[in-house]
Amino acid sequence: MITDELGGLPTQGRVEQFRGPIAALRTDEVVFGEQAHPRDYVVHFGAVAVVALDEFDRVLVIQQYRHPLAARLWEIPAGLLDQPGEEPWAAAQRELAEEAGVLAAQWNVLVDYATTPGGSTELLRIYLARGLTFMAERPRTEEAEEQDMPVQFVPIDALCAAVFNSQLCNTSVVVGALATRAARDLQWSVLRAPDIEWPMRSHLEASDRVFRR
Repeated sequence: MITDELGGLPTQGRVEQFRGPIAALRTDEVVFGEQAHPRDYVVHFGAVAVVALDEFDRVLVIQQYRHPLAARLWEIPAGLLDQPGEEPWAAAQRELAEEAGVLAAQWNVLVDYATTPGGSTELLRIYLARGLTFMAERPRTEEAEEQDMPVQFVPIDALCAAVFNSQLCNTSVVVGALATRAARDLQWSVLRAPDIEWPMRSHLEASDRVFRR
C-alpha cells in the first residue's frame, strides 16, 4: 500500500503577504536540513465538484468564463467550501442545484486531489451523482460569471476523448472524466460513501492551512 505521509517540516517564520476574499498568500521559512528557505504558497478554502452522470452514461457539464485564462471553459459543477460549518457533501449538493438545477438520488466520493500542491493548499473532492432529476425552479445566484452558464450532457467516452485531444483543460473535468470512466470499468467497486473521512483536509485544518475569512 502506498499513501501520502502527512506532517510538515519545521519553520523559522511566517509572513502573510496578501489576504483577499477567497485566499491568502503566505511566505514560510522552511528548514531543510540546516538551512531555511522561503516558500510562497496560497492558502485556499478548498472546493468540491460533481460528476453528474445520467442513465445514458452522459456527464452534465457547464460552460463558465475564467478570467485568469481569458477563456470560457467547459467544467463540471463545482464550488468553494466557504460556508462555515457546511459539510463537503452538502456543499456539492448545493452547487449541483445552484449551477445546474439538478438533484441526485445517489451520491459517492469519486476522487480527492490537490490542485497545485507545489503552490497552493487547495484540495478538491469530486463526487459522483446519479439518479438525476431536474428541479422545477433553479436556485441560481446569477452573479458575475454565473450570469451565463450553458449546460449540456456529454457522453463520458466523448468527454474523455476531448481531454486527450487537449480540448478541455479544467482540472475538475479532466480528473472527474477519467476517474469516472475508470470507476465504470471497475463496475463502480472503488466508489466510497459520500460522508467518508477526508484525511488530507483534516490534516490541513489541523495545521492552519485552510483559508478562513
